[in-house]
Amino acid sequence: MTDPEVPAPGGTAKLAGHTVARIGFGAMQLAHEGGERDAALAILRQAVRAGVNHIDTAHFYESCNALIHDALSPYAPELVLVSKVGATRDAAGALVAAQRPEQLRQQVEADLTTLGVEQVAVVNLRRADAPPGLIATGDQKVPVDDQLAELSALRDAGKIGAIGLSNVDAGQLRAALPAGIACVQNSYSLLDRAAEDVLALCAEHGIAWVPFCPLGSAFASRPHVTRNPVVVATAAEIGVTPAQVGLAWLLAHHGNTLLIPGTSSAVHLAENIAAGGVRLPAAAIAALDQLAAPE
Repeated sequence: MTDPEVPAPGGTAKLAGHTVARIGFGAMQLAHEGGERDAALAILRQAVRAGVNHIDTAHFYESCNALIHDALSPYAPELVLVSKVGATRDAAGALVAAQRPEQLRQQVEADLTTLGVEQVAVVNLRRADAPPGLIATGDQKVPVDDQLAELSALRDAGKIGAIGLSNVDAGQLRAALPAGIACVQNSYSLLDRAAEDVLALCAEHGIAWVPFCPLGSAFASRPHVTRNPVVVATAAEIGVTPAQVGLAWLLAHHGNTLLIPGTSSAVHLAENIAAGGVRLPAAAIAALDQLAAPE
């Protein structure tokens, strides 16, 4: 259970009607711990003790949902669990697209069982139209309207609380607005602002912005924020880590940004959470703003 005396890391913002700390926790890396189950459970509990109440996972993150259940159940009422659908694992363990409406329903049902909840607060639909990651082909190329209709039915049935989108462009988000979109997860960082138009649309409509790859390191094609000379110099000047500079810039850039940095390291988790208290000087923000421009 989160401690009410512990400040929310990064302050708070709204996600699907819930008040959450602006620095949450992304569970993906816990699936790659090579069987270090106790270490993964400890990381999740450490995050919650530090004030994190927004845990991001996905149906296709292998063992993550079971770890979340075992570490944190029974869940505190203020804990917001967010999952993602649109892919699954085949018999060999490879990640494959699973975009058809009936597959989305199966994934939600599986998440409910594994997490041990009657409702997932938010379910993000991971589209597979463009990189990074999976690209849908054949019968996996499904109109977003068909997918949203299925997720809306699950929301009406009370199995999910709200619908989010992931890996979408501004046109897709605009078309989806009538379905009621709570958040958008797109690749975005200090050095990769190709989705700035999507962020602007989220800001216009009060939609939470949840950037993945916030430091650019999850995909080889993304620039690494922590290696940028200006970021490194800024960090040295104000006495923080380059990663903290990258996260603090994201928090300062847009007030409804919610971060979900993931790690399997207790030290890095503490650093990520402490980034919520970093205040970048105006001159530093001006210099960092110049590092990338919207495409």
